[in-house]
Amino acid sequence: MENNTVAQKLEALVKLQSIDSKLDELKKLRGDLPDEVQDLEDEIEGYKTRLNRFNNDLEQLEDSIKSNKAGIKEAEALIKKYNEQQNNVRNNREFDAITKEVELQELEIQILEKKTKEAHEAIDRKKEEIAATETLINERNEDLNSKKEELDEILKDSEEEEKKLMADRAKASKKIEDKLLKYYQKLRDNLSNGLAVVTVKRGAAEGCNIVIPPQKIAEIREKKKIVIDEHSGRILADVDMESLQDDKPKRATRRKKTTAKKKA
Repeated sequence: MENNTVAQKLEALVKLQSIDSKLDELKKLRGDLPDEVQDLEDEIEGYKTRLNRFNNDLEQLEDSIKSNKAGIKEAEALIKKYNEQQNNVRNNREFDAITKEVELQELEIQILEKKTKEAHEAIDRKKEEIAATETLINERNEDLNSKKEELDEILKDSEEEEKKLMADRAKASKKIEDKLLKYYQKLRDNLSNGLAVVTVKRGAAEGCNIVIPPQKIAEIREKKKIVIDEHSGRILADVDMESLQDDKPKRATRRKKTTAKKKA
């Protein structure tokens, strides 16, 4: 980058601010559409994540039903085996032991049947949740497509102008040293109106209306150094002389009247 004078740096900053302000205006034309599109996309992704979780839950429930059915068959086979063994017992002690095992297996079947029933009920609820989520996704997709079409039309109308402004911005940025450019960008990001480089009008900094002392106004006019507004941090690049002289003609008129009276 060339070793520019302070005046040239300020001129480049003013140019950059002007370009960025025009870009801001283009963004305003889009309104909240970009944010709305992003919010809808995020919402849809959230619903898709939920849908995947529901489908995984559904698979697990179906697997548990299969497992329960297999457990019931196994218990029934054991009961059949124990019943056959009871026919060949040698004493009451063996009979009672086998009877106890049969009862345990019958209890196991009851538990597994209960779990199977609960799993079926859970599957029904999960299917309802899946259907409701799919409906939400379809509705949000319709909204998203509508918002995208609207945004695309706006972007298409301003596409050429924005490209030109971005090219001009790149050129203007090259004329500003990195440290100053970073300060400018950081300042713009932190200000609601994006005005990082302003003019002094009517003795106050544009954008914040804080009065600037006459000595500092003189420094701004000289353009021998970068002057920063101590209240807002804005770069004070120029002075609107016409606004400063708005009140001067009135004072001059009063003096003329006084002089006229003395002559009389």
